[in-house]
Amino acid sequence: MGATRRSAGSSVAFAAALLACAASACMPAMARDTPEVARTSLYVPVRDGTRLAVNIYRPVVDGKPDIAKLPVVFAFTPYRARYFDKDHRIVELVDSPIFGLRNLVKAGYVVATADIRGKGASFGARRGFLDQTEARDGYDLIQWLAAQPWSNGKAGIVGCSYLGGTSMLVASARPPALVAAFAAATDIDKYSFVRNGGITAQFNTRPDEPLSVDLASVPVDADTDGSMLKAAVAEHAGNTPMAKLWETMPFRDSVSPLTGNRFWEEVGPYTRLDRMRAPGLAWLFWSNWEDEPTEQMILNAVNIPSTMIIGPGSHCEGPKAFDIADIERRFLDFHLKGIDNGFGRQPRFWWYDEKADGSGAMRASETAPGTGIARTPLYLSAAANDAPAPVDNGSVAEARPRVTTARFTVDYDLGTGDYFAFWPAPLDGKGLTYTSRPLAADATIQGYPIARVTAAIDRADANLFVYLEDVDPAGKARMISFGRLAASHRKVSRPPYDRLDLPYHSGLAADVAPMVPGEPALLEVSMGPRAYTFAAGHRLRVTLTGADPRQRNLAAIRQEPPPVFTITSGGAAASHVDIPFIEKPAFR
Repeated sequence: MGATRRSAGSSVAFAAALLACAASACMPAMARDTPEVARTSLYVPVRDGTRLAVNIYRPVVDGKPDIAKLPVVFAFTPYRARYFDKDHRIVELVDSPIFGLRNLVKAGYVVATADIRGKGASFGARRGFLDQTEARDGYDLIQWLAAQPWSNGKAGIVGCSYLGGTSMLVASARPPALVAAFAAATDIDKYSFVRNGGITAQFNTRPDEPLSVDLASVPVDADTDGSMLKAAVAEHAGNTPMAKLWETMPFRDSVSPLTGNRFWEEVGPYTRLDRMRAPGLAWLFWSNWEDEPTEQMILNAVNIPSTMIIGPGSHCEGPKAFDIADIERRFLDFHLKGIDNGFGRQPRFWWYDEKADGSGAMRASETAPGTGIARTPLYLSAAANDAPAPVDNGSVAEARPRVTTARFTVDYDLGTGDYFAFWPAPLDGKGLTYTSRPLAADATIQGYPIARVTAAIDRADANLFVYLEDVDPAGKARMISFGRLAASHRKVSRPPYDRLDLPYHSGLAADVAPMVPGEPALLEVSMGPRAYTFAAGHRLRVTLTGADPRQRNLAAIRQEPPPVFTITSGGAAASHVDIPFIEKPAFR
């Protein structure tokens, strides 16, 4: 996708496609137009004989399945490709509004969905989360699909969240028939995502579902009495428990007692970048700003030749600014059907630049958002030496303040919160807060902020969370960016892949070291990326806490008495947040 392949005309056309439904909800129709789609389901054995449940959807012509050889689009899920809901209605992955899969069938594709082994209606036991067993299974299914008489031998794979992970996983196995991969809201580095900063939080930490969930799957067509489904689900009792898998691997080089190997390296896509970069495989990445995986998705696009689109909104949420299902279809049309719709000639990165009122515009660049933008340090100034923790402890300003310190005691009583909160809510009064003066003019950020906090704690280890917020004139706060770091993981190392200029904490056992109680140390925290304009009159606020309500294991990790942090302001060790403002901000 070199620069010579792009033209101003194609970029304008691509932009028009992105913005075509910005004024509407851009939601694909979910109606099941069954006369236009023929569905079959069956068990397909993979190389070790394990039978996986596969659903095949083909276009209908004159009342019969189309006999033409068509490209195949595949989605591989742990969440059951077909199941009965509580009202005994059938729910199908093919009807997901995110991917528009049923509309792809109508557009001349064969769509196939499958349950991974150990889940849904598939047989087998799940060894791990997005492991190489799943990669080989996906390889075998794609090659089987490509060999069918209704296939033209070309395949694409699509997905968001876990399904985005299977897209990357299977693509890294490089099945010969796979030509295009669309991956959303997943990661390049499983350790740096699941245990970001050495702290397990939010993703991949919930308990495993009971077997009764898989028993609600719809049996394949030949399983008329459900006996095969029951036999398949009985094998799921041998699944590796996911939360326990993560919990027992505190370091990147930990050997899992459940899998017997350095599992983080097995499941880290960065260890297979050479295969994903190889010619013959096209990539489209997507994520939304208010979604934790976006910081990883940008790094995916930096490391793999691709197109990357970032929208407003939360996890796998259809963006209001463009129709992601339509863009996905155009991507597949270009690579699987050879339709010259300009997709290969657009700039690599497209993102939504949002304003405080929710409005915004799409931007485009050959480089990742924030590239080449110098960060402005905003210093955290304490209100007074050894101040307790009131609601507002100090200020945020460009000028380096005098040397002071402020203390806070970690507050674990944060409430239960939303079990699937993909974006944190403001934590007023739960730590230290530093607030700027009102902005004299709009101020736009683009890229990754980095917090550099000089902190001492009263013990060998504790967790630090840093939040950047927008506070409007009425005092309402909105979370813009955040990051986290266990103090023992503070050593900065050289990354094994391109992380732009972000600090990298390896998580290797040899690089993890306890703090000296009472002795200050620099904690460098990479925060989530954002393209956002703070409005004139609004304030910037930085909040520091020792816990986050999205940590599902707070009760288990709670320390008594709670840790006490002492934060240094001013001097050579002044705590600050480096923010990628396009132009330096002006404050009243």
